[in-house]
Amino acid sequence: MYEFILLILAYLIGSIPTAVWVSKYFFDIDIRNFGSGNAGATNTFRVLGSKAGSFVFAVDMLKGYLAVDLAYFIAKYQMDNIALTNFQVLLGIAAVVGHIFPIWAEFKGGKGIATLFGMILAIQPLVAVSLIVVFVFMLFLTRYVSLSSISASIAFPIMIFFVFKEPEVMYRVFALATAIMVVLTHHKNINRLLAGNENKVPLFKKKSKADPS
Repeated sequence: MYEFILLILAYLIGSIPTAVWVSKYFFDIDIRNFGSGNAGATNTFRVLGSKAGSFVFAVDMLKGYLAVDLAYFIAKYQMDNIALTNFQVLLGIAAVVGHIFPIWAEFKGGKGIATLFGMILAIQPLVAVSLIVVFVFMLFLTRYVSLSSISASIAFPIMIFFVFKEPEVMYRVFALATAIMVVLTHHKNINRLLAGNENKVPLFKKKSKADPS
């Protein structure tokens, strides 16, 4: 019962609609009415600029991190390392589901990439840092947030299987499933990338309040 309450709390943390609140309170728009229509960091970068996008990305990462750390409200002696990792994965998934279907924003959220990063950062910091390096490198190289997210997600199972050699089966399955999920949820972005009409993000350009598009 206690575990179920923590899972609900993780979902509520994930449901905090950072992009929606930032766009409404600082730019007088609803981010979901512009760009791709997603309430996530990628669309915030595209529509509102790098400063707003970076803030949304950081807060959405923090949501995943805090959700995973809820596991420590259960005394460590009640779980071995494998059980703890498995429960952390479940908490992280609950936060990601909350981000995608936020109760605080009519269940219309983002794709959960930043929250996934935060989740991985809390469980395995070295893996998360490696993925962030892949993401940032691709972002500065191409200025495509979608391609950066896809690249980092594909790198996730590769690192888990071959670099860090994670022994926990559930975590290995989760890493592989994450890569597949991210690729599938970005199919429209992939089509635009192949067609050459995917929007690049303005890394150093600040969007004005009067020009959200």
